[in-house]
Amino acid sequence: MQQQKYADITLLLEGTYPFIRGGVSGWVHQIIEGLPQFTFSLIFLGSRKSDYGEMKYALADNVIHLECHYLWDHFFSAKPRACEGNQEYIRESGKLHDWFRNPCSGFDEAALEKLLVSLGQPSGFTAEEFFFGDGTWRQICEYYNKYDAENSFIHYLWAIKATHAPLFKLATVAHQLPVATGAFHTVSTGFAGFLGVLLHYRTGRPLILTEHGIYTKERKIDLQSLFIKEHRDSLGDALDMGMQYQELLWIRYFESLGRLIYKASNPVVSLYENNRRRQIDDGADSERTQVVPNGMEIERFLALRAQRPAAIPLVIGLLGRIVPIKDIKTFIRAMRTVVIQLPEAEGWLIGPEEEDREYVEECRSLIRELGLEGKVRFLGFQKISDILPRLGLLVLTSISEAFPLVLLEAFASGLPVVTTDVGACREIVEGNSAEDRALGSAGIVTPIADPEATAAGIVTLLTDEDRWYEAQKAGARRIEKYYTQARMLDSYKRIYDEALAQ
Repeated sequence: MQQQKYADITLLLEGTYPFIRGGVSGWVHQIIEGLPQFTFSLIFLGSRKSDYGEMKYALADNVIHLECHYLWDHFFSAKPRACEGNQEYIRESGKLHDWFRNPCSGFDEAALEKLLVSLGQPSGFTAEEFFFGDGTWRQICEYYNKYDAENSFIHYLWAIKATHAPLFKLATVAHQLPVATGAFHTVSTGFAGFLGVLLHYRTGRPLILTEHGIYTKERKIDLQSLFIKEHRDSLGDALDMGMQYQELLWIRYFESLGRLIYKASNPVVSLYENNRRRQIDDGADSERTQVVPNGMEIERFLALRAQRPAAIPLVIGLLGRIVPIKDIKTFIRAMRTVVIQLPEAEGWLIGPEEEDREYVEECRSLIRELGLEGKVRFLGFQKISDILPRLGLLVLTSISEAFPLVLLEAFASGLPVVTTDVGACREIVEGNSAEDRALGSAGIVTPIADPEATAAGIVTLLTDEDRWYEAQKAGARRIEKYYTQARMLDSYKRIYDEALAQ
């Protein structure tokens, strides 16, 4: 018999590395390459296989295994077959749902472990029992009558099936893992985190959680945006009526998954203090939480500082995916005001356009509508070493961020920023502690979705050389003192060493 492969760390990755560039994926690549003393196995979870192309990163030598699973591709092909289903499991799962609704009530740890380990197994509860079991049908009808009787039963039924189907697929993944592992590290809650919980209870090995953004908060934004988009025509002025029950059910679903993952993970890592507090509010044990900021390999960017031209370029860059959460339209509207005051200015949108082509077209239409052709340009994905020295400012207009690495990249290359007040952006720009704030401000922080404030920040920095250079110096000092890659890697080496020693 062939000996099972072993990896020190199995990374659980949802919709990121190695198929998506930048952001969390860049951080994962940093961890893997920066800690060559550990071997890694990767489990990638995606939506559908057709949504992803070729890998965007070459895997390092210390990656010994990669497997990919797509949660929304068809996986269940059994013909309908009536069955009663495991009544004991259904009763216990009902208690778990009661705990989700009232976390203060508590839930027996042994019962929870038994439920999760046996999910999808003949000894517990199979996908066939969920989809075709009489017991499941009675429970769904009972919950519908109790919680959603005034709305469509069909919508409720399909929401229940859609939320639960991926869990059975993840249970299959957990029981078929071909690599023995010292510790599991999930880079979000959500589906990757739930897989981590299953693996943790099945193997008894530690589960580490790092949240770059708060998953439940981001899914809530996504669902609210989807609801508004789907119902805009029919709702008209009644958008304040609130989301329908099935959208709220999805939000509570991700909140419940998050609670399970916080319960099983140790440590629970965030990138900055406000997110650590949010994790505690959402159910994490405060004693298990810690903050590990992102870090940069500063030496790689020193040459970019030397490439800066003598005059500050009137080029404003936004580096990021062209998607609604980055609020590209606010950047475009801000550029309309900027070019009125600075006619030679240009705005560059630098990032992949494949994720939401409809939104890209809306942005192109807005550029034409505002008469900004030739002034706001789509450059697609570019090497940051080619782009950053050509910019006069980096701008971030996102409505949600955690700890954007692009701000650190800007500082390392000698570039001030204008950013919305989201996630850790304010403390990255203005400092956290009194000692940090004494270094000065590395740019300007603006409200969310405020084109005029964004434009004012851009014009202020581009027309006031003294302020621009002071911001440049503050950013360089801050990253060199607080946000080095070596500091971040030392923290994760300690976390991994402690997990592997258990």
